[in-house]
Amino acid sequence: MQSGLLQQSFGAYVAVLRDELGWSKTALSVAAVIQQLESALLGPIQGWFVDRFGPRGMIRAGVVLFGSGFMLLSYVDTLTGFYAAFVVLALGAGLCGFFPLTVSLVNWFERKRARALSTMSLGYALGGMAVPLVAWSLQAFGWRATAFASGVLIIIGGLPLAMVIRRRPEEYGEVVDGIRESPGGHAAARGATPARRRDFTAREALRTPAFWFVSLGHSFSLLVVSAVLVHAITHLKEGLGYTVGTASLVISLMTLCQFTGILLSGYLGDRFDKRLLSAGCMVFHMAGLLLLTYAVSLSMVIGFAVLHGLSWGLRGPLMQAMRADYFGRSSIGLIMGLSSVIVLVGQISGPLIAGILADATGNYRAGFTLLALLAGVGSVFFVLARPPAQPSRASA
Repeated sequence: MQSGLLQQSFGAYVAVLRDELGWSKTALSVAAVIQQLESALLGPIQGWFVDRFGPRGMIRAGVVLFGSGFMLLSYVDTLTGFYAAFVVLALGAGLCGFFPLTVSLVNWFERKRARALSTMSLGYALGGMAVPLVAWSLQAFGWRATAFASGVLIIIGGLPLAMVIRRRPEEYGEVVDGIRESPGGHAAARGATPARRRDFTAREALRTPAFWFVSLGHSFSLLVVSAVLVHAITHLKEGLGYTVGTASLVISLMTLCQFTGILLSGYLGDRFDKRLLSAGCMVFHMAGLLLLTYAVSLSMVIGFAVLHGLSWGLRGPLMQAMRADYFGRSSIGLIMGLSSVIVLVGQISGPLIAGILADATGNYRAGFTLLALLAGVGSVFFVLARPPAQPSRASA
């Protein structure tokens, strides 16, 4: 629901609001910045809370705020009101979205963690396939009716889903991966998890180069991802001459490729070096955005959708799987929250760079080219993000 109704449909809202209310690309990009900024600032607090109290209550509160934010959005007439609605939207999305769901999964899976996180990410890809439906609703019923209906759908559908979430397997008489140890200390299932390393505390993780390199690589990847989510439809409409409906079909193709990439991530992530896979995806991010930037034919636009979608889907689940592999699960919520502050730089900068340079130059070429080159540079961070040595203090 978050993917289909907000993240991947936001670009369609941007295109429609520009036509109806005349707001600039930069002004509309600020809404995306609000969303990312609020998520990043909440990250450390969320991480501490989820590690100690579990995610269910947070997710239920987030669902109500998320739906209410959409309802408020349907009534705005001013840019100030638009930003206020997005503050509520962003707070709700952060409390019931990617962060608490990821921490929950990390606590339940270890041996096939990349596959588990990839499976969860399929929801994000499937939501993106609903973008044409949202775009059709925006044109047929208007953005106000679409936003209000989205809020109702989120609350009605999200509250029952929140009840499914569990904190840690030990609290329900279960064990990680469902693999119990025999009295002799050997796992009772084939392919069991190898000898367990001691988990890092958040303080210990911060002292490792791996924490910073993974965070920087993740941040540079989101320069491209966040800019595409906010500006790709507008670029396809204003720069390349496609309609909003046709542009949304391009986003759906990208999402279909993202879906395929997620499936590949679940298979490859548990078999090959996650950091090298991530570095390769950064190169594809760069190539895909350059194809979109300088497209002179539909085949180049399709090439963008394929390359960007595949690399996004393959790389996305590996980010948290890599952190959990490196640092363990005991403090993974707080570690992810602290990392989100660094990742915030890419989330905010991508849409702003693209929007500001587009307003200044009249098109997206300068902004998209710069972001693509930065994504290429970001591949180096993943290459350098080697697994950290065990912390020096003795285990309890």
